[in-house]
Amino acid sequence: MNKYYILNLDPQATHEWDRCVLRNPITGSRPDLNEEVAKVINAEAGSYLIKVSLQIEVLEQSLAAGRKTVELPAEKNPAMLTKQRLAS
Repeated sequence: MNKYYILNLDPQATHEWDRCVLRNPITGSRPDLNEEVAKVINAEAGSYLIKVSLQIEVLEQSLAAGRKTVELPAEKNPAMLTKQRLAS
């Protein structure tokens, strides 16, 4: 059974739980992997020794844009700036 998820990695995230996030691409919810395993064994009561094989194939990658700050030169005449905007 194939399941598709979006993985977001942000080592700079403020909170540890936001550094590696796995989400459903349609609902945006985080998957409950315990629930997924229970579905495979038909959620029958009991204890199980299970083997989980995880195979990951990257289908598309979108790199995070670098966080750069650019300083713009200050305009000497704000009225001229307004006139230039109106003329555009």
